[in-house]
Amino acid sequence: MALRLAAVQALSAILFSPAETASPKPPSSSTTSRRRLAATIASTAALLASSQLPAPAAAASGALDLRITVPEESSEEAEAVVRAHARNLLRVKRLIDAGAWREMQAELRASASNLKMDLYAIINARPADQRAELRRLYSNLFYSVTSLDYAARDKDERQVQEHYGNIVSALDEIFAKIM
Repeated sequence: MALRLAAVQALSAILFSPAETASPKPPSSSTTSRRRLAATIASTAALLASSQLPAPAAAASGALDLRITVPEESSEEAEAVVRAHARNLLRVKRLIDAGAWREMQAELRASASNLKMDLYAIINARPADQRAELRRLYSNLFYSVTSLDYAARDKDERQVQEHYGNIVSALDEIFAKIM
């Protein structure tokens, strides 16, 4: 309760402090007061909602459940299909060679999203000491996927080939660690 009181006091100090403006002409008082009123209402509603969140037992009775959800896929399920999703990602090579940029982008995005979910589930199931390295590799892989998407949008064949090569090597590194 003391924490909430401190939060309300800090919030009211921020909301009711004199407004500083960058322009030489101050804003009209009606605009400033409407903004402060809107901010006050929003913060009050947030505080009230946080004080009345349902307990986990109440969630089973149909009340709003704001707990973090578990991934839809277990690591065993993900490991069973991760190689197929990686192969689908690598199949964009034929579209790259054909110069079918829009089709390549669409297929890249679809296959990358499936692979992303699978790898995320697998990485989270690993022991904590392995996760940091796997997350770094995961980040590098999907940075390259995004870069490939942008290069395809720009129709820059040299960059597309470079980022595709980065994806292949990142996948090799990840599979060496997880399989």
